[in-house]
Amino acid sequence: MIYINIFFSEIYKIIFLLLPVLVSIALIVWLDRRVWAFVQKRKGPNVVGPFGILQTLADALKFMFKEIIIPASANKVIFVLAPIITLTLALIAWAVIPFSNEMVLANINVGILYLFAVSSLSVYGIIMGGWASNSKYPFLGAIRSAAQMVSYEVSIGIIIVNVLLCVGSLNLNKIVLAQENVWFIFPLFPMFVVFFISALAETNRPPFDLPEAESELVAGYQTEYSGMMYAMFWLGEYANILLLCALGSILFLGGWLSPIDIYPLNLLPGAFWMIFKILGLFILFSLVKAIVPRYRFDQLMRLGWKIFLPLSLIWVVLTASFLFFLDMLPVAG
Repeated sequence: MIYINIFFSEIYKIIFLLLPVLVSIALIVWLDRRVWAFVQKRKGPNVVGPFGILQTLADALKFMFKEIIIPASANKVIFVLAPIITLTLALIAWAVIPFSNEMVLANINVGILYLFAVSSLSVYGIIMGGWASNSKYPFLGAIRSAAQMVSYEVSIGIIIVNVLLCVGSLNLNKIVLAQENVWFIFPLFPMFVVFFISALAETNRPPFDLPEAESELVAGYQTEYSGMMYAMFWLGEYANILLLCALGSILFLGGWLSPIDIYPLNLLPGAFWMIFKILGLFILFSLVKAIVPRYRFDQLMRLGWKIFLPLSLIWVVLTASFLFFLDMLPVAG
């Protein structure tokens, strides 16, 4: 009986985490469109529901009732598994994201390593979808995505080393608590900029949306998908975008910590500040899409390997040297 109670307790926690994430995805798609419309002086969604806020729900219903077509020449098992893997990996990564000191599904000491393990697997869903479609455009999109995600994961990993040098722990809660006096965005501002740009490339967001460049590859690895299988790729992509916004908030913006320690702002719950910071970063993601033109693929690779990788490595050396000479290197824990 005890094990059954523990099982249902954990299931409740998982549902309590995943439902808000899925609802948030619907809301940020609406926000994404509104930001683009604002920048380009258009209306954006404004008819379906108040301020068009139900437009995403209408789109979801449309996907639910659309026919799922599997190409005759496709590898059907892998074709079906690809979007399921993409969405599943995007959602399980949220297990270690803390919204306050207590509000976290799994407060593990290797939270950063867990996120790296899950995010490195997410490329498999895209590769499987592109290969199983048995079509040239999806296959080219999958190859591009694999090269792009691997390239920029290296940069993000080295950038995070800078934060770990300042904290001495892989625990995400401890990373947040280490920023009580000063957020890491101030001493590590160049690394925050590189992290933000790398996050755009990691999630295939403009100006780095080369795997699904419609002018070249129709819709890239998603070309042969329809109905809810297409929607699952789309949900996974936005879940990953929110995840990297959350990670950026934790690493550089103090996570759930209040930016101003004055009454009544210091009485607001930590989850409020965490969500506020995630939304702030997401709006920056949207502004980049509305403003910056798309890169060529060779420019994207050159930026990652010839500029970001050397820069992040140099900054690791500078950070370690600075902390060593000032005797500020933390004790690992």
